[in-house]
Amino acid sequence: MRAFITFFLLSGCINISSDYTGDSVITAQPYVGLQERQNRSELKEFTGVDPVRVEWCAAFVNAVLELDDIPGSDSVSDYPLTARSFIKWGNRVEPKDIQRGDVVVFPRGNSSWQGHVGFFVEEIHGRWIILGGNQENSVRYDIFEPARAISIRRFEKPVDN
Repeated sequence: MRAFITFFLLSGCINISSDYTGDSVITAQPYVGLQERQNRSELKEFTGVDPVRVEWCAAFVNAVLELDDIPGSDSVSDYPLTARSFIKWGNRVEPKDIQRGDVVVFPRGNSSWQGHVGFFVEEIHGRWIILGGNQENSVRYDIFEPARAISIRRFEKPVDN
């Protein structure tokens, strides 16, 4: 799987543009490759949590959203450091309507409160590429099965008149 993702990144199949378009994937891109132990202080400063001691996927997503001037899951949850805090965040999106930058929540473990959260990048061969923190202890792209997603969310900024 890693070779698959690396191939697509290097071949240009995943389009990472340097032009900012309000896309959280672009905002998260500079952090790709940071690892929780080797880059502990940088990740701690960015996310506000110690990545070695705390499951930090939700903290990463919230930090990226903050850079994009988008309210995080703390706007809807008393537990913003949990992945599932995003289940009530933003607007619900159907899998067929998923777009780059949407926030996707997946289950993790056997508990109803555990989960994983990241940003949708694109679909390749029926699988989703998700950019997130705490994916194998680093910020990286990983492949996820769409059927496992328990929630897809999108925040739409109000239009100023």
